[in-house]
Amino acid sequence: MFDLDKWQEITSALKKNKLRTALTGSGVMFGILILVTLLGLGMGFQNKMKSNLGNLATNSTIFWTERTTKPYEGLPRNRSFQFENSDLIAMKESIPGIENVAPEINAWSNGDPYNTFRNDKKGNFKIKGSSPEMNKVIPVEVLSGRFINENDLKEMRKVITIGPRAVELMFEDDEEPLGQYLKINGIFFQIIGTVKPLSRIMGMNDDIVQMPNTTLQKIYNRGEKFYVFMATAKVGESVEELEDDIISLLARRHKISPDDKEAFGHFNLAKLFNKLFGLFNSIGFLFWVIGFGVLITGIIGVSNIMHVVVKERTREIGVKRALGARPWEIISQIVTEAVFLTTFSGFWGLVIGVLIVEGAGKMAGDTNQMILNPYVDIKVAFIALGVLVVFGCFAGLLPAQKAMRIKPVDALRYE
Repeated sequence: MFDLDKWQEITSALKKNKLRTALTGSGVMFGILILVTLLGLGMGFQNKMKSNLGNLATNSTIFWTERTTKPYEGLPRNRSFQFENSDLIAMKESIPGIENVAPEINAWSNGDPYNTFRNDKKGNFKIKGSSPEMNKVIPVEVLSGRFINENDLKEMRKVITIGPRAVELMFEDDEEPLGQYLKINGIFFQIIGTVKPLSRIMGMNDDIVQMPNTTLQKIYNRGEKFYVFMATAKVGESVEELEDDIISLLARRHKISPDDKEAFGHFNLAKLFNKLFGLFNSIGFLFWVIGFGVLITGIIGVSNIMHVVVKERTREIGVKRALGARPWEIISQIVTEAVFLTTFSGFWGLVIGVLIVEGAGKMAGDTNQMILNPYVDIKVAFIALGVLVVFGCFAGLLPAQKAMRIKPVDALRYE
């Protein structure tokens, strides 16, 4: 039942020493503020990293060619080689664990400052060869029209998809890009779609222009060769085993010694993602440790102040006990005062922390390179407040027990 007299006594005691109360509560407030701010900004950092990765296939691996380090079948060491389109077909047919495999091919601008023209407009964009399977490995969001399909590859069509930056520079706001033509390095390409990259790796930015990789190979006289490709494993398959299978197959096809592990460069993105998510968890744990460390320091300060309060009110406690106050009434009074002080201070620390996180999110915007949409998880708020109540009980319980160990007669004599 709500005891008005007890609460009036508690507020009166806190108001009596305003400076001491404010300084004591500030330790708790800053503890919660630091905890909430760190966790909120940590979520913003995670959101930014995940935004950069987008829907990138996490079970993927990247391969590229190096020089051979061992002679094999009459061929010398230090030999360079390239992958071929037929390698892609062979991998799909011979390796059961492979899901998608797609070459990564980039064009160049021959040193010209601009590679793309339309009427009086010009721009310099990232030209890439792509395929439907590449869109499953590093996907883009199709804003209008369609993406490159298998028929575009087979027929080597001169078609492209363009990113937001190309739309902005090459077209007016009221113009429809679909069906229009851009002149890229002297060749006209028809726009079949506008896209937005969902990740920021492998050159996937808003200035991306993609054409069928077979078209790019033909235009730039690359035959059917390329240096880099990406592959993904089927669900449940090991990326490490997939890499071994791919290396064995390509070594046979390109007459490379089975022991020459340096001839193929490869990078397991699955390992990177596991380390990255492990880093997120470690950072989150570190923030909790830092926040709780500051919070516990504040709670200890509250407990110490409650010891001082008990000492100052020793005579008052003796009078209450002499008049028949039960031990629990004395203990609850002191514990309630400690809980009120910690909870009230922590509440304002939580509010200020949330405001700081929200303000940081608005100031950062969508273009910030470090954080994106930071927020405070409602579960964190409830956990923090719950911890405050528990710690507040402990902060008041020890001084209360000390007060109960004082005999009423000794308390009445205390000066």
